[in-house]
Amino acid sequence: MDENAKMRLWQDYAKTKSAEIREKLILEYAPLVKLVAGRLSMYLGYNVEYDDLVSYGIFGLIDAIDKFDYTKPVKFETYASLRIRGAILDQIRKMDWIPRTIRQRQKQIDAAMKEFELAHGRQATDAELALSLGIKEEEYVEWQSQMKVTNVVSLNEFMEQGSDVPNKRDASSHYAQPEEAYEQNELKEVLKDALELLTEKERRVIELYYYEELTLKEISVVLEVSESRISQLHTKALQKMKGKMGKYMGILS
Repeated sequence: MDENAKMRLWQDYAKTKSAEIREKLILEYAPLVKLVAGRLSMYLGYNVEYDDLVSYGIFGLIDAIDKFDYTKPVKFETYASLRIRGAILDQIRKMDWIPRTIRQRQKQIDAAMKEFELAHGRQATDAELALSLGIKEEEYVEWQSQMKVTNVVSLNEFMEQGSDVPNKRDASSHYAQPEEAYEQNELKEVLKDALELLTEKERRVIELYYYEELTLKEISVVLEVSESRISQLHTKALQKMKGKMGKYMGILS
């Protein structure tokens, strides 16, 4: 459907609130739910079924359609993505799928990382962190896989702080406001510093996933390693970047 047809659909829905038109809008934007669910599934690993995420996201899409004001200079895709992601994360939080042991392990890993960096002035390897935690390296890798769930909590907290609200300034303006220009420059510097913390493979995974928007399967083909290994590299990269990214961590979702 082209943009003019979409606009007519929004205009008709705003006037009539027709269930038939609403259904057409849901079908038109359903791929957006799959996109958001797919990105979140990378944080969750195998802890949550992808189909479940899509189901939760549909409720967010419907909510977005009902509340969207097409006369405002905000793209529906931007607005709906936040609603969809919020609906998915809210459902996961309500179901409390993060066991206490996983929360504790996340705290242990974070503490061990900080302690090692203070003592040695560099990032610890998996083997060094495993040694600090008193576990085998294979067990540490398993812990990393489990840590994907805790990223959901971080994302949800980021959203609740309001840092993810899209800018509602007139989209036709080509000039950034001073505070926007400052934030853009600050983000570039923060992202540059965060990427420097990563190994070459970790950085490549981040670049391929977020900049070139490849899927896990596609990245595994490019780097010639398994999908599970790509998932591990992604998790470890985010753990390293979290401290540097601060309020900007939400862009990696």
